[in-house]
Formats: sequence, C-alpha cells, structure tokens
Amino acid sequence: MTQTLTLTVNRQAHELAVAPDTPLLNVLRNDLALNGPKYGCGLGECGACSVLVDGMMARACVLPVSAVVGHEILTLEGLVIEGRLDPVQRAFIEAQAAQCGYCLNGMIISIRALLNHTPRPSMAQLRAALEYNLCRCGTHMEILEAAELAVTINAGESLEAPHE
Repeated sequence: MTQTLTLTVNRQAHELAVAPDTPLLNVLRNDLALNGPKYGCGLGECGACSVLVDGMMARACVLPVSAVVGHEILTLEGLVIEGRLDPVQRAFIEAQAAQCGYCLNGMIISIRALLNHTPRPSMAQLRAALEYNLCRCGTHMEILEAAELAVTINAGESLEAPHE
C-alpha cells in the first residue's frame, strides 16, 4: 500500500507515493534518479549504498523510506555544492583512489560522516570508518591515502571555499 511521503534529499523536498517499507536505496535510484548510492549486497554489509542521514552514515539498502521522513538525506551527488566538490570527493580524485569505482560512494560517504563529527581523525579512526566498506578491486592503500588527504583538505578549507 502506497502513501505520500515527503523526503528531504540533497536539500530539496520530494513528495513521493511509495510503500513505507520500500528501501531508501530504491527510492533514491528509481524515483529520484540518484545513482551515487549503489546496490551492492542488499544486506547493508558492503557500504556501496551509503548515504548521510542527518550527517551520519546509513545503509540505504536496508533502511525503510518511512524511517527517514523528517530527516536530511545527502547522497554523493548532494555533497557537491554549487558545482564545487566536497573536500572528500576532491581528495579521492587527487589521490586517484579508484579502480572500478563501485565502492567509492560508500568510502566517500563514510569519510564525510567521520569528518562531520571528528575534523582531525587519526589513522586508526579513518581505518575504523572504512572498516565495513568492501572494495573488491583492492585499492585499499589508495583509499587510505585519499582519506588522509581528505582530512588535510577538509582542515584547510570549508565547503564554501572554491575548488580548482
């Protein structure tokens, strides 16, 4: 049975007619055409579907859409403000921390969530934030380099600072 629910995604309100138990990932990808979050395992274990809900990392494949009504949802696309990349996105590009790129959504969202609450995390905290994100290609060292670079970039500029 569908209901009309209002979701705030990437700073915009969206009224959607969906079943309340529909996974948030399905709504993001199918109804809102946001393809940053990926379908990976469908069990909330790989991290490919990660989004920010009120600044905290959440697994969209196992989160019913009804649970996020009234909350701020940010996807990978929503990290970009006025065409400017988030410092974490910029760091992943500068560190060339991708091979196939499927896991990057979860990696970037996890690091952004950590930086939202811990602006100068240690390497142990970075590793812990990434612990439950699966990279099948094995670019873990580059991802850790990008995470460290993201801390540096984030500390040196706000989200409103222009990016090159």
